Amino acid sequence: MQREGQLDLTVVVPYYNPGPNLAGHVARVIELLRARGVSFEVIAVSDGSTDGSDAGLEQLGPEVQVVCLPVNQGKGRALRVGFGLGRGRYIGFIDADGDIPAPVLGEFVDCIESQRPDFVIGSKRHPESVVVYPKLRRFYSWGYQGLTRLLFGLHITDTQSGIKLARREIFTELLPILEEDGFTFDLELLAVARRFGYKRVVELPVEIGERFSSTVSPRAAWGMLVDTVRLTWRLRIAHSYDRAFAARRRAGQPPRSPEAPAAGVPPRATPRS
Repeated sequence: MQREGQLDLTVVVPYYNPGPNLAGHVARVIELLRARGVSFEVIAVSDGSTDGSDAGLEQLGPEVQVVCLPVNQGKGRALRVGFGLGRGRYIGFIDADGDIPAPVLGEFVDCIESQRPDFVIGSKRHPESVVVYPKLRRFYSWGYQGLTRLLFGLHITDTQSGIKLARREIFTELLPILEEDGFTFDLELLAVARRFGYKRVVELPVEIGERFSSTVSPRAAWGMLVDTVRLTWRLRIAHSYDRAFAARRRAGQPPRSPEAPAAGVPPRATPRS
């Protein structure tokens, strides 16, 4: 699966005060990927984390890179930074809290090796998923997915799951024109990718146990709704992404090298190796 000058897989782990389980979770990700025999890197991106939970990450192995953003800016921003640094043929992320356990990645690796889809994403609503999570969170999820299907034509059962992989070409083409810094980034990525023809999406089951940690308060849910309306305006009415994409093409801007940061990466983001 490997090609010269590239890795098979980049896994970004964005985190903001995730608690004491972070290093153990990342260690299990590394252990699984080593066992699968793929070439990979793990880019852990601190979104202004202050709880010291990243202690020991740098000692987990040569595959790990830690990047620190100076202040909390949102999960979407942390992901954009990590994706911009990724060197894998497939690039994606897994949430830092361990709610989705590392072994779930195994089936994702199988999928990209056998099917080569544009996206492979986890879905809490997949019939084979084993998920225990609060009723209020379940209600939010059901309502939000219905809304995204209506607004964007996305026939995806769960745009917001904490594990996704995508072909490198998608990030090369689209990352410089994406704008979302918060939780709506997942939806923006999928909706804009669909707009530009990346429609081969495979959904896989996930396992989420009773320690499922929900950060979606009514206030956060309202914020996501507002961001989703703004995304709808940019994508379907103002056609902002179409214009930005066309402008880059007219300017003849070449694809970024694997090591080049994506557009929007804060200049003070500091890699630690």
